[in-house]
Amino acid sequence: MRFRPWPGSLAARTAFVLLLGLIIVQIAGLTIHALDRLDVQRLSQARDIAVRVVSLYRTIALTDPPNRAAVLAELHRGNDLSPTLSASPPEVDLPEMPIPEQRLIRVNMNLVPLGGPRLRWQQIAIYGGHSWHQAVIGMRLPDGEWLNVKAALEPLRPWHSPTFLAAFVLMTVTAAALTLWAVRRLTAPVRTLAEAAEALGRDVNASPLPENGPTEVAIAAVAFNTMAARIRRFVQDRTELLTAIGHDLRTPITRLKLRAEFVEDDEQRAKILADLEELEAMVSATLAFGRDARTTEPVSQLDLAELLRTILDEAGDAHPDVLDRLNYEGPPHLTVQARSLALKRVFVNLVANAVNYGGSARVRLLQAEHRVVMVEVEDDGPGIPSGDLDRVFEPFHRGEPSRNRETGGVGLGLPIARNIMRAHGGDVTITNRPSGGVKAIVTLPV
Repeated sequence: MRFRPWPGSLAARTAFVLLLGLIIVQIAGLTIHALDRLDVQRLSQARDIAVRVVSLYRTIALTDPPNRAAVLAELHRGNDLSPTLSASPPEVDLPEMPIPEQRLIRVNMNLVPLGGPRLRWQQIAIYGGHSWHQAVIGMRLPDGEWLNVKAALEPLRPWHSPTFLAAFVLMTVTAAALTLWAVRRLTAPVRTLAEAAEALGRDVNASPLPENGPTEVAIAAVAFNTMAARIRRFVQDRTELLTAIGHDLRTPITRLKLRAEFVEDDEQRAKILADLEELEAMVSATLAFGRDARTTEPVSQLDLAELLRTILDEAGDAHPDVLDRLNYEGPPHLTVQARSLALKRVFVNLVANAVNYGGSARVRLLQAEHRVVMVEVEDDGPGIPSGDLDRVFEPFHRGEPSRNRETGGVGLGLPIARNIMRAHGGDVTITNRPSGGVKAIVTLPV
């Protein structure tokens, strides 16, 4: 299977785009949050170091030079500060602190009052930074001596919060769930429209769409229902026209039969009557085709396995010479929802074709996947040319080249069977068997 990063359905694509946008927004928000938190941590550390260093500087600056070392040793300064006195600025292998962080410390040191009029900053040198987790601050005392302070810097931790991860996950999951719910609700009318179009393809008398919901959905539903009504009217007009023509032909056919009886030539009279019989059979089949197109038979439960066995028994009674070549394979019982009379007509046509053209009929009932039942009707006949496998479903097309009704029918059996099965949501297809003969495959949703 090939991996497709772009989903196929509209709902999946919409959800994918929205979730991708949510991820991008979350990443941008987390980045801004992290940068702001880093700035806050730098400011907090700079303020803390500035206050403590200024306090040390003020204390040492106000102490007499001989006593500075002793006072410095007794001061409570914490483990992260290491002050020393020297005659020169600090000598370290660290570079000068970056300007932004250095500016933070200098500004905060200037905000803390030194006290005493003679205390003024003489000179300040700042080295290190967060890259080295250490800051070294050198301050020149009024008399020229230097107070050098090493301060340990805590690592910057932008995600250090006990509730941040839980809050972030909860917010993300909630936003994703709301996105999926909204996409599903917004695309539901599209699914409904697709299901209605599929139902209309199976049955032109399918129920109309509800014309409610948002304005765009209601307009689409009205347009779809109008289109469906026009299709129904077109099919109904065509079927009524076909039925009317077939019905009107019966009267002249009857008159011709009566007049044919007055033909003195027996051979010519027999030929005329045979032609009229064939014409009457075609008219009857046309009327049956029209009745099937307008059928309103209700859907009910029926045992498909029992129906198939009954049809084979009836075919055996009508053709005793092929009784031993009529077989059924499949479960003893299988219940489906269908129109019983219409479904029986489908399998009667298929079994009759198998017996008439192939001299046998093997019916196999299978439970396929996705709640679909499959029925296969096989025969041992000569088969059908590959170019005619689709044409056999055209009205009045006959696979048997002669015009003999005893061997070829009128060419409406398979079209009627396909129309009935498609109205049930299934289909009928014809294929040639590799070993010879024809296989008719009927699919029916359970």
